[in-house]
Amino acid sequence: MEYMPDPVDLFAMLAFSAIGGAAILYGRKNGRTKALLLGIALIGYQFVVTQTWQLYALGVGLTAALFLWRD
Repeated sequence: MEYMPDPVDLFAMLAFSAIGGAAILYGRKNGRTKALLLGIALIGYQFVVTQTWQLYALGVGLTAALFLWRD
């Protein structure tokens, strides 16, 4: 049986993946390594995390890191 995520999880996955994709594009265009790595982390962490609260907590934390650790 295949796993289908809940709508709440699916929304978080789509939202944080979109933010991660934008961070990757920004990092590549402007040569910002931190933004590039955080973008990759925003897309990749969703494959490891299984609980909803962890999905949102890490997503918000990594997104906040994009703004707090700017060059």
